[in-house]
Amino acid sequence: MVNRNLIRSLEDDDILADLALMAPEDEVEEWMIENFAAEQQDYNSGNIVEGRIVEINDEWALVDVGFKSEGTVGLDEWGPEEETPKVGDVVKVLIEEMEDELGAADDPYGMISLSKRKAEKIIEWEEMMETVAEGQVVTGTVIRKIKGGLLVDIGVNVFLPGSQVDIRRPGDIGDFIGRVVQAEVLKIDDTRRNIVISRRSLIERQREEDRTYLMQELEVGQIRTGIVKNIADFGAFVDLGGIDGLLHITDMAWERIGHPTEMVSIDQEIEVKVLHIDREKQKIALGLKQKDRNPWENIEGKYPVESRHPGEVVNVMSYGAFVKLEPGIEGLVHISEMSWTKRVNHPSELVNIGDNIEVMILGVDPEGQQLSLGMKQTLKNPWDDVLEKYPESKDVTGKVRNLTNYGAFIELEEGIDGLLHVSDMSWTRKIAHPSEVLEKGQEIECRILSVDEQRRRIALGLKQLDNDPWDGDIPDKYQPGQLVKGEVTKITNFGVFIGLEDGLEGLLHVSELADHKVEDPEEVVKVGDSIEVKVLRVDTDERKIGLSLKRVGWSEEQEKSAAAAEAAESGVPATLDEGSLKGGLGSAGPLFPTGDDS
Repeated sequence: MVNRNLIRSLEDDDILADLALMAPEDEVEEWMIENFAAEQQDYNSGNIVEGRIVEINDEWALVDVGFKSEGTVGLDEWGPEEETPKVGDVVKVLIEEMEDELGAADDPYGMISLSKRKAEKIIEWEEMMETVAEGQVVTGTVIRKIKGGLLVDIGVNVFLPGSQVDIRRPGDIGDFIGRVVQAEVLKIDDTRRNIVISRRSLIERQREEDRTYLMQELEVGQIRTGIVKNIADFGAFVDLGGIDGLLHITDMAWERIGHPTEMVSIDQEIEVKVLHIDREKQKIALGLKQKDRNPWENIEGKYPVESRHPGEVVNVMSYGAFVKLEPGIEGLVHISEMSWTKRVNHPSELVNIGDNIEVMILGVDPEGQQLSLGMKQTLKNPWDDVLEKYPESKDVTGKVRNLTNYGAFIELEEGIDGLLHVSDMSWTRKIAHPSEVLEKGQEIECRILSVDEQRRRIALGLKQLDNDPWDGDIPDKYQPGQLVKGEVTKITNFGVFIGLEDGLEGLLHVSELADHKVEDPEEVVKVGDSIEVKVLRVDTDERKIGLSLKRVGWSEEQEKSAAAAEAAESGVPATLDEGSLKGGLGSAGPLFPTGDDS
């Protein structure tokens, strides 16, 4: 191996000439040129120099860079796309480390450490710096995904942060691998040989230019093509080419839709109509359905009131069902318009989504774009025949459907109820609540008292099935002056009620309890006591019977004397019988005379 350092130390032309004799003439010149170039190279660490491959083995190539010793370059620094290195090839390498007073360089075969790959990177960087500046637009291929963003090859590898990939960050930035992208140079760090680029800033700048141009030429009523960029529950945002417009869900179709995804999808290209422009706020309202004819035009002519039409149930709510008559035309069947007879608690009891039914048009609101529909109107109303089926005085059988404080509702047939009022349950009993007589689900026979077809009401009676005992039976059975037995059923501050027979009660006034003044009736009798009392009077108009306890043992003379005293006290005319009985029902005066009628 030639010691070039020794040769450099010799400045004698004769020696150089002698050396030239050692090689053929054509090689001496080449050697001299190389030797001169080597003289010009800077051999400090971090510099790039040219060298010639002088030896190759399985792992490395020995490169002579004209220094006092050679250096090695690993064969793995030649890429698969490069030609295989061979002896004599000239390569540019980076001097990574040199021998100094601290020791030899980190190279087992030489005194200097070399790198071909790093030299190429530095050369690429320096060439790139001659053509690239901050703010410049560059084009490159995305080569791989790294932490925080993407690596893009623009001649050198540069960093594209994930936040700068697009205006809206993609779900997976890895989808950009292999794509050619344009971006703006944000920052150049020459020390670290690092470049940061932004595709987003380039898009935003372009969109701002497009937005300005678009707002100038955009007009209400125009048909525009756009790309669906985002979808929300209330609508979709459509990119018109620099500015987004809102396509509200209510402007997507004339018919009802549940969600915008039923009509559009992300990245779909659609034609829309410009409905409104707010140039100050740069907001645009778009419509899809407005491109087609409004089906509500001439709605009153197409669907006149009382006309019948087939339809499909498209939605069921607690208050009714929505029925589609044609695309874009829907109406509401209120729950009250579903059946003449059935008591509908929820529309789902009669219809379900997808059912095909017939409806009648009840009302049309063209401005509000609303139709009022009816289902029951397509069927015969059973109340039309109620007078014929349920005439007054007819005895009918029904089932107790419901009990209220004032009576019971009796179902005569499905949807046809009659009211049995509490006052029409018994001739004699004072019924406080229908549950004292009836129970829910019980079948009973009643009589039709009256029918109000217009108000759809039927009045029923239970007691009317029997004759009124107050018309003869009770007055015949209970005569004034008669002694009867009964049971104390209730005690009040004004007197005591005595049960005489099933449901029939008489009033024992507090003044008729004893000869002395009674402050508390319970001092004399208790509920449940069986006592004998005297009938004082029977009032068929008021349906009341007056009783007395203190007069049970009175003689006829005592009765006459008491009657006369009471007559004189109350100023009753002398035409009344002296033997008349009074009391029992308060101060109403005598009703039925006792004793002689002469």
